[in-house]
Amino acid sequence: MEEEQQPTNPTTPLLHHPTTRWHHRLLGLKTPLSSELAGSVGDLGTFIPIVLSLTLVSHLDLSTTLLFTSLYNITTGLLFDIPMPVQPMKSIAAAALSSSPPLTVPQISAAGISTAAVLFLLGATGLMSFLYRFIPLPVVRGVQLSQGLSFAFTAVKYIQFNQDFAKGKSGSTRSWLGLDGLVIASLSLLFLIFCTGSGDAQASLHASGDTEDIEQSQSQSQRRVRKRLRVLSAIPAALIVFLIGIIVCFIRDPSIFKDLKLGPSKIQFVKFTWEDWKVGFVKAAIPQIPLSILNSVIAVCKLSGDLFPEKEVSVTAVSMSVGVMNLVGCWFGAMPVCHGAGGLAGQYRFGGRSGLSVVFLGVGKLVLGLVLGNSFGRILGQFPIGILGVLLLFAGIELAMASRDMNTKEESFVMLVCAAVSLTGSSAALGFGCGIVLFLLLKMRQMEWTSCVGFSECNFKSSLHEAGQFQPLES
Repeated sequence: MEEEQQPTNPTTPLLHHPTTRWHHRLLGLKTPLSSELAGSVGDLGTFIPIVLSLTLVSHLDLSTTLLFTSLYNITTGLLFDIPMPVQPMKSIAAAALSSSPPLTVPQISAAGISTAAVLFLLGATGLMSFLYRFIPLPVVRGVQLSQGLSFAFTAVKYIQFNQDFAKGKSGSTRSWLGLDGLVIASLSLLFLIFCTGSGDAQASLHASGDTEDIEQSQSQSQRRVRKRLRVLSAIPAALIVFLIGIIVCFIRDPSIFKDLKLGPSKIQFVKFTWEDWKVGFVKAAIPQIPLSILNSVIAVCKLSGDLFPEKEVSVTAVSMSVGVMNLVGCWFGAMPVCHGAGGLAGQYRFGGRSGLSVVFLGVGKLVLGLVLGNSFGRILGQFPIGILGVLLLFAGIELAMASRDMNTKEESFVMLVCAAVSLTGSSAALGFGCGIVLFLLLKMRQMEWTSCVGFSECNFKSSLHEAGQFQPLES
């Protein structure tokens, strides 16, 4: 009896990815290491200005913050296996810098611990998962759109105007020439656009298992274009721009070399008073908590599902992760941190496709914290703000573009109103509340009022399901 012949596909190679390098196979990477390295600096456009401002104004210990955030980066990169960012809690930073007098380190730490405790409890009790399942998608998209545009507006200010982070104000228009002029910022912007394009083709150039088949079906000119795009996307453009910025720091102020001191500062336990807890909670934690729930947990999880469908992270894990990080580090004076959707968008935009991206960033912070410690602040103080603005601009636009999947006029209406209120009111929580009210009002118009004898008999949710218009977020 003849053996059955297994059907074979002549177009499928026996050995997939024959040209894949050994370290790609060993680490399970679908993109080059250069892309992961470039992605690691994708969220520095928000990290550096806030850390530098808190260091100058509130006397935050930079060495302690670098060491703890490096451990956060390495741990979250290994646990989530996506470029999960570790960013400053922006509302706490804004409250600390805008208060008169500025908040002290104990007050900032108290705000971070209070916020972390709330997020940890919401995650541990399952309430965060409940919120995630039933918050309408257009409202989440509105929060993402507002945050992305807010980053983009701030980035344009960084590029166009001189900045005084110590006072939190924009100054005169930036000159064209000079080491922090509009020319160097514009060249950085053009270089990043030329290398990374719109950011949507990078994964397909490296992750497709049928590359040979695709190229065989293409014309010679198409193959040349694809090859050129593959070469350009392999250039760690964002990392190159960031390293150029570091070099410029020393050119702008050669005295930095004399001011550098080796070794980290001594990590000390923060001493709190009852007044620190009261001021930190009222002035900083209360405005931060809703932003952390929306942008640091819900928006991050939704964006991770959009960018990495096979690796979508759970809201419980993200919420508890934010809680644990701050319940550990803030007791020692480390800056309060969270996971931000903008940082995830920025790291993805520049090539980060796995947790290795933030592991690289964590290792870099660890080395800087151990070797240079607080003296690294002298380098950051001379970093070209225009280049930071360019990096932040890409992160903001990438986050805002997550809202492009609204397919109906009703969804777009809710999203845009939510975003508009968030931007003009400078509060994601206010925009979120308005978005929820608007969404419910629009759905009430479609209820079957004649079937309602009383509120207890009105099957609101089922009627929406029948209409196919109730779309809670997937957990």
